[in-house]
Amino acid sequence: MTETFIHPGAIVEDGAQIGQGVRIGPFCHIAAEVVLGDRVQIKSHVVVSGQTSIGEDTVIWPFCCIGEVPQDLKFKGEETRLEIGARNRIREHVTMNTGTEGGGGVTRVGDDGLFMAGCHVAHDARVGNRVIIVNNAALAGHCVIEDDVIIGGLSGVHQWVRIGQGAIIGAVTMVTNDVIPYGLVQAPRGELDGLNLVGLKRRGVARADITALRAAFQMLAQGEGAFQDRARRLGEEAESEYVLQIVDFVTGESDRSFLTPGQV
Repeated sequence: MTETFIHPGAIVEDGAQIGQGVRIGPFCHIAAEVVLGDRVQIKSHVVVSGQTSIGEDTVIWPFCCIGEVPQDLKFKGEETRLEIGARNRIREHVTMNTGTEGGGGVTRVGDDGLFMAGCHVAHDARVGNRVIIVNNAALAGHCVIEDDVIIGGLSGVHQWVRIGQGAIIGAVTMVTNDVIPYGLVQAPRGELDGLNLVGLKRRGVARADITALRAAFQMLAQGEGAFQDRARRLGEEAESEYVLQIVDFVTGESDRSFLTPGQV
């Protein structure tokens, strides 16, 4: 295992917990309540503050600000946290904030994510595993981003929005409502334009499940009644676990309405 290395030009406050094999480059500032897992690499010019924990093998590139207080006028200095999982790649100029009392007090980021240059994760967001957020995209407060989601560059996700597993958001898109699992969203104001078929095929999803998802999307687009009613009827007939995942997502609790498909 590589020995822990802290550059003489870095500031690590007393109380910070530093795992084995951690490397901290020059001009970094690590605050007293920070916990760095084994083999975390912090390149240079990085600020990690607050009650922030970072999982093993995560790499943070220069000029990131991780664990600062929320950009929320309701925040009054209460103790809140940021929890980042393992093996994440956090590129230049990324910002991630701690939570707020009104949102549960914690911002959570899962494992194996790629956060490209300039993107932002706001207070109380919950980000799953294997998520990719492309350059200069931003998540507002309280967002839920499930596993395997891709968010295109220069996109924005409105507060409280949920994006279901395996969905993909095109570049320069504003997402103001919930996105079903495996959905494909594009256009400036965020239109549900189909399914993330490329992502499904890359994951090796069986042809029968993809066919079932296509049929489910058709029913959601053209069936009678409200969107949630169509989803409930779909759940009565569906056998594919992927389709049932969409049904559970649509019929679950949410503070937003849904992006619904147009005619297909």
